[in-house]
This record gives sequence, C-alpha cells and structure tokens, in this order.
Amino acid sequence: MQKLQRRALLLSGAGLAAGALFAAPRRAAAQAQTAGPFTLPPLPYAANANEPHIDAQTMELHHGKHHAAYVANLNNALKDHGQLAALPLEELLAKLREVPDSIRTTVRNNAGGHANHSMFWPVMGGRGGAPSGELAAAIDRDLGGLDKFKADFNRTGAGVFGSGWVFVTVDREGKLALTARPNQDTPLMEGHRVLFGNDVWEHAYYLKYQNRRPEYLAAWWNVVNWQKVAERYAQAKAGTLKV
Repeated sequence: MQKLQRRALLLSGAGLAAGALFAAPRRAAAQAQTAGPFTLPPLPYAANANEPHIDAQTMELHHGKHHAAYVANLNNALKDHGQLAALPLEELLAKLREVPDSIRTTVRNNAGGHANHSMFWPVMGGRGGAPSGELAAAIDRDLGGLDKFKADFNRTGAGVFGSGWVFVTVDREGKLALTARPNQDTPLMEGHRVLFGNDVWEHAYYLKYQNRRPEYLAAWWNVVNWQKVAERYAQAKAGTLKV
C-alpha cells in the first residue's frame, strides 16, 4: 500500500511539474504582450460573435496570436527608445522618418499592425445592414451610394496583391475616400485618419474561406457595426479620432 501511495505522489508531482513547465511559456507570452507602453486591447465581444461569417477560431488566433505579436514586437523594438515609446500610436506612425534606421522597418510593420487591428475589432461585431444619418449621406456624396461603394470596396480588397488592407479614410470635413495599403501600412503614416477598413491578410479568413478572398469580402459586410463606424465618423469631424 505504501508503495502505491508513493507512486501516486510521484506521479502527482510529475504532473504538477509538467503543468508548471507548460504554463510558464503561456505566462511569459502574456507578459510580453503587455511589457511596454502598448497593450493588446480586448475583443469588444465574444470570439463567436461574428459567426457564421467569421469563425471563432479565426477570431481567437487573429486577435490572441497575430495582434498580440504586433504589440509584443513593437514594445520590444522601442524598449531602448523612451521618447518614441512615449508617443501616441498615431503620432509614432506619422513620424516614421524620425525612427532610427535599425528599428524603422520593425516599428513600421508592428505599429501599423497594432493600429490597423485596434481599428478593426470595434467596427465588427454588428449585424450589417446599412448606415444612416450623416454617415449614409457622406457615402452617397463621396462614394456613389452604398451599393456602389461596397462593390468598389470589395474589388479594391480583392485586388490587393499578397497581404494588405482596404480602407475608407475620412478628413475633418467628413469627406470619405477609398484606398488600399500593402502589408500593415496605414494611411496614418501620411497623417490621414481611417474611418474603417477590412483586413485581407490570409490569416483573417483562410480557415473558413481558404483562397476565396472575394467570398470573405462579401460576407464581411454582414458583421459591420455601422453604429461604431458612425461614432468614428463623428470623432473624425470633431478632430478626436486617433487610430
């Protein structure tokens, strides 16, 4: 009996040790995400909130792995550059030419990725439909109406070679424009403001849509939160929209 008890204790101890061994990297990863001035914002809804159009696993990986990595890499790049690390994200992106050559590409890619995704999560989680009020009027005036705008947006997103984003920019007068950027570049790098946009990197859609990017782009409109987009539009006109 004593031998059995000793064996059980040894196995229990080994299990606890193994658990600690596997938990340590998870803790380290979590700490890396927050070790610095920039932090990973939480998803503003459950990971399955965009189903069936965007699956929960894609949301979990996209937010918890890809976005988290941009934050960790950005903090690491800036750890010895206190003045740059103290800048708001949109100012850092607008001042990339002032970033030292040795870290400029890393900052460009990861600050851009952080900004783009920080914009991306809040404008989803909705039920699609159509905008109203001033935002709807601006889309009619500047982008030819909702149907034409969606078609142009989808065509622009489908036409991005490799990885990138399709954006709608907005100025202080509320004027809208459609544009695209490669990789994790953003109009913030030219001092413009982004109203909203869609991620056309494969990690945003590949688990569900594989290589069918146009199908993903068409389905994405079903999860747009037009109320949040309208709030961003009002902030842009008030001069308070950041990323």
